[in-house]
Amino acid sequence: MTKNWIDPKALPTLTRGLLTGALVTAALGIAGTAQAFDLRFGHGGTEDTAYQLGAEKFQELIGEKSDGEIGVQILGNSVLGHETEMFEQQMAGALDMSIINPGLITDFSPTANVFSIPFLYRDVEHWQTVLDGDVGRDIANQISEETDVKILAFFGGGKRQVVSTRPLENLDDIEGMKLRTNPTKPLITAWSALGAEPTVMAWKEIYTGLQLGAIDGLLNEAEWIHRMRFHEVAPHIGLSQHDITVRLLTMSEMAWDRLGDEQQQAVMAAAQEAAHYAREVQLKQDAEALDQLVAEGATLHELDRERMQEIVKAPLAEVIEDMGLTELHQKIINAG
Repeated sequence: MTKNWIDPKALPTLTRGLLTGALVTAALGIAGTAQAFDLRFGHGGTEDTAYQLGAEKFQELIGEKSDGEIGVQILGNSVLGHETEMFEQQMAGALDMSIINPGLITDFSPTANVFSIPFLYRDVEHWQTVLDGDVGRDIANQISEETDVKILAFFGGGKRQVVSTRPLENLDDIEGMKLRTNPTKPLITAWSALGAEPTVMAWKEIYTGLQLGAIDGLLNEAEWIHRMRFHEVAPHIGLSQHDITVRLLTMSEMAWDRLGDEQQQAVMAAAQEAAHYAREVQLKQDAEALDQLVAEGATLHELDRERMQEIVKAPLAEVIEDMGLTELHQKIINAG
């Protein structure tokens, strides 16, 4: 086996994903299963994340709801590749399920851009209402139509804040800040309107970038600020809560179509329950991480969120219209 091993890094992204999936399937197939279906569920989280805990909850629930007909093999910690690669594998039918950051699939789904709009939710209750209601189902269906990957439910729950090397006593302190953001039009537009200088920087370079002054800060949720130790070099956290993260619980349409009606109902019900559980876990972890940051020396700064929304409203409206998301954005704002 070792002598015939092919280096996956030498293959194109999709081919590498298909090969990885085939190899994992072959390895797991040796043992065999008693289930009529055995779903392969890949994700990028470690064992202590809401990704893994939510996947385990889905595994438990679908076993109960399908009377043991459907099993789940969880493949976490990015063993099947990056989230974009896993999504491509699902589009090709080589992977059954995954948890995906919608910001990574906007090339496949224009609708997924809606989740990159800052200040989309009034609070956690509004966020839950959007994800669990008719608007959330409309968004899920639109993304599914654009990608041929079914959106079963929504994970998420990290509140995004401003991480800074300098104090953030008021909004004037954002002026001129070299702020690392994801390269999406809504984020760049909003933070430019607030006076920051949006900057693109690879994720793995952020810590060093903060140390060397290449950037003054970034946008991130407490859990990942703590995991990546960003507060060691950027100890000021501005509580903007400009976003609450959304992650897509996805399933290959090919896998979905293999299921009977009752099995599909069981999968959807298990997915919804697992998503509720995962979101509660994420919200709890987010709050605990914020407390840990303070205990380890970080300083929290309250920011005038209402004033921030006023400043970004007009420029954001233009971008949202250009992206064809005005109607959907308004539905989200009006939900609940």
